[in-house]
Amino acid sequence: MTGTPQAAAEEAAAELRSRTGVDTYDVALVMGSGWASAADLLGEAGHEVPFSDLPGFVPPSVEGHSGTLRGIRVGERNVLAFLGRTHLYEGHGTDAVVHGVRTAVAAGVGTVVLTNAAGGINPAYSVGSPVVISDHLNMTARSPLTGPAFVDLSETYDPGLRELARSVDPTLPEGVYAAMPGPHFETPAEIRMLSAMGADLVGMSTVLEAIAARAAGARVLGLSLVTNIAAGLQDANLDHEDVLATGRAASDTVGRLLADIVTAL
Repeated sequence: MTGTPQAAAEEAAAELRSRTGVDTYDVALVMGSGWASAADLLGEAGHEVPFSDLPGFVPPSVEGHSGTLRGIRVGERNVLAFLGRTHLYEGHGTDAVVHGVRTAVAAGVGTVVLTNAAGGINPAYSVGSPVVISDHLNMTARSPLTGPAFVDLSETYDPGLRELARSVDPTLPEGVYAAMPGPHFETPAEIRMLSAMGADLVGMSTVLEAIAARAAGARVLGLSLVTNIAAGLQDANLDHEDVLATGRAASDTVGRLLADIVTAL
């Protein structure tokens, strides 16, 4: 595979159409750590394609990310669910991180829903609760864009989609998500810094995908599942297994939330 990232996305989208027989998709869901099982509640899978079978995709190496692309019919919409994602800390560069959302848009998607597992900084958030992302802090020092690509990020997370999510569940809080490069968890001092900067949540994904999706013209909704309290805010160490366990315990709740949001789109 050669050429620009856009050409790579179009090549992958063409292969996806060939394998699934679906000409166009409407909505893409990127399922973060702990969210994959929630996809089962969206509807019966029409097709499943391993990332490794599509040009340009790097299968994720993180536990809890299966590396499968699932096509689901939800009402009148064709939904593309990415069961896992590639993270920046896996070392494949920014193009690999955002190749999925670029492929989705090339396949016709106009709405991208990005989910993740996040550490809660805001003391109002309890473990196991979903939060709508209102804005972000990009602390990765990276961008998926190169050259004079001056994309307006004033409303990265679409206000209309955020309002729709809250109409589905009026109890949903909103918060600012801070993306750190990982793979290490943050130090207590870094959490204090992020809190002072206005962050409510912290994680290692989502932000680069959101930028790429907006640059491609898609609307973006971000949803975090609070899977742990951020470092230094309680007397407990952080463990990825605990993150996955919290995700499994909350899968019914977030799965129904996602299904209701997609149906309401």
